Amino acid sequence: MTKHFRTVSAMALATAIGFSASVVQADEHMPGEGVSVQPITSGIAEEIFQHEILFEGLRRLGYEVEDPLESEYAVMHVALGQGDADFTGVHWNLLHEEFYQNSGGEAQLTKMGNLIANVLQGYLIDKATADEYGITNLEQLQDPEIAAIFDADGDGMADLTGCNPGWGCELVIEHQLPEYGLGDTVRHNQGSYFALMADTIARFEQDEPILYYTWTPLWVSGVLVPGEDVEWLEVPYTSLPDNDDATAEDTSANGLNLGFAVDDIRVLANRDWAEANPAAARFLELVEIDINDVSAQNLLMREGEDSMSDIEAHADAWIEENADTFEGWVEEARQVE
Repeated sequence: MTKHFRTVSAMALATAIGFSASVVQADEHMPGEGVSVQPITSGIAEEIFQHEILFEGLRRLGYEVEDPLESEYAVMHVALGQGDADFTGVHWNLLHEEFYQNSGGEAQLTKMGNLIANVLQGYLIDKATADEYGITNLEQLQDPEIAAIFDADGDGMADLTGCNPGWGCELVIEHQLPEYGLGDTVRHNQGSYFALMADTIARFEQDEPILYYTWTPLWVSGVLVPGEDVEWLEVPYTSLPDNDDATAEDTSANGLNLGFAVDDIRVLANRDWAEANPAAARFLELVEIDINDVSAQNLLMREGEDSMSDIEAHADAWIEENADTFEGWVEEARQVE
């Protein structure tokens, strides 16, 4: 949709001012002309939107954007460090720190901008159960009777809908459950997160208690709305794997200690590639997308607008709604030598 719109607009402008479209195009500096870019993503459909916005900006700078590679987050970081991919738009600055360091750190990689700021993670339960039993803190699930309320499979343990193997949040959950004395009362259910969440939502709709992990931005909190349908659980104190310096201030939002660092999603790129392509690097550094815009787009996907063409249309609409800002980013990047 965007490419067609730009072509029609250029032709209309050329007619109006008496110049050919080719002359207008020739006046635009295309620093990426002849250069292909290899992005990499997680393969999670809900993370395509932000990448499509990045891809379009690079195309306007003349770069040829290849179809993205897909991998789990740990492998993604290794691929970037080794130069098998050029960049991703889904590096969680704090959550993925171990992946970053294990893949070469600053010597091999470079972090850019704050693509999506103030993203949250944590544990939630349904509001009805929270209110009935006065449950506000994950630590309360040390009590076998409280934990059994969330038993979905009959083994007496609370069933926590958790993280896929290989995700950064897996490391945190696997650290926190024994740290908070929950190893014998809470089971971390892993597999396909979205399949597990579909089952969790189905149980909620049948008025059954639920316990789950999620993050924002994501459609889940548009379906299970915090404060209305569900409640965030606090943790007894801050404890993160391989981060003894983290404080309650680092993991708190809206007066609640959620146990996970309040984070930023950043662009992560191979350092050599970024240094060789300063215009692309500058554009990727500049882009910022409001977290509420991402959540709204994710909810559209949940409601059925989930095809690749739908997601591309969502990205095009966002670019059109933020045209002045977006074009400003492109033009600033175009000036980089």
